[in-house]
Amino acid sequence: MTALARRLGPREAVAIGLGSMIGAGAFVVWGPAARAAGSWLLLSLVLAAVVAACNAWSSGALAARYPSAGGTYVYGRERLGPFAGYLAGWSFVVGKIASCAAMAMAIAAYLAPGREQMAAVAAVVVITLLNVTGVQRSARVSTVIVSVVLAVLVGVLLAGVAGGADPPRPELWAEGPSAYGILQGAGLIFFAFAGYARIATLAEEVRDPERTIPRAIAITVLAVLGLYAVIAVLTLGILGPTDLAVGADPVAAATAAVLGDPWVWAVRAVAALAACGALLNLVLGISRTSLAMARDGYLPAALTRLDRRQVPRNAELAVGALVIVLVLLVDLRGAIGFSSFGVLTYYAVANASAWTLRGDWRGAPVVPAIGLAGCVGLAVMLPWQSVLGGGIVLTLGIAWFVIVGRARRRR
Repeated sequence: MTALARRLGPREAVAIGLGSMIGAGAFVVWGPAARAAGSWLLLSLVLAAVVAACNAWSSGALAARYPSAGGTYVYGRERLGPFAGYLAGWSFVVGKIASCAAMAMAIAAYLAPGREQMAAVAAVVVITLLNVTGVQRSARVSTVIVSVVLAVLVGVLLAGVAGGADPPRPELWAEGPSAYGILQGAGLIFFAFAGYARIATLAEEVRDPERTIPRAIAITVLAVLGLYAVIAVLTLGILGPTDLAVGADPVAAATAAVLGDPWVWAVRAVAALAACGALLNLVLGISRTSLAMARDGYLPAALTRLDRRQVPRNAELAVGALVIVLVLLVDLRGAIGFSSFGVLTYYAVANASAWTLRGDWRGAPVVPAIGLAGCVGLAVMLPWQSVLGGGIVLTLGIAWFVIVGRARRRR
């Protein structure tokens, strides 16, 4: 039996989306993005948000039409053909495995400085074992994590405003970076917006997916955009573009500057908790896409097996093992850039698929067109190491697609 059970309602779907996004956007991405965009970080945030909104609109329309596990892997296959679906699935799996590594590194950096690798490996092991117990339990844990993180983070932000945090000063924009720097910053920030894809990839486990998924995606994107905007304004205003660019923990640094050490420890604890929530939901999404690709013969058949609770245990264990390998090989900035390249490729296929719907859904045809152009543009503007590495991995994936296709024709 390979059919998944529908156990998730609207609240669980929103919690999974928020849990996937807040860990990345609130605590991890601002330093690398500020290094590229400088004082124009907020413009990069706006550009990333526009592309993310188009992607969310397209993904919601497609998920309502095709409510099965796999997300854009399924949409691309059904609307554009097997190769497009495979390209989306491959990009998602490799990009999100890099995201998992980034989240594990964030947990380790906040909780175990000096022993990052061992702590990151331990975090991956714990999260993988939790996911193996079932998606419903994972959704409940995600709900708790999101509630705690939002409560503490909102408290810190309010205390920061009351304690004297100023909005960004006009002189911060006296000298801006090149357009390339702003676009590269937007590409890196997009890493923080990609979590709502987890809702779509779990579509086969959502009750009433035609209504639940589009609404959950819209709520998630709007809520997270508001939170990101507040954090970006405060961190840029308190630290300035230079300190923000070089700091490994900008939210904690801004908190220390305004509120002092006791609040810093609260921020470090909640940052690690948020990264745990993101990692929890990332593993869920990757394993479901792997399951869908294995069903079609593009990944080993062993990944299609479900245990007695209808959990794809083999797929989740395989994802956990690959994330551990990546944690031992790359650094945080490299993981973010590589993840952004893979996820932008994934959403490019989603927008191209949504374009074929045209009059079949309640949306302007310009939405997927803007989303497609934005994904391609931001992907090529990422750091060249990320573009090169992503291109090599995509090429290897395409070669495997060709090999599998030839083997099928011979049979």
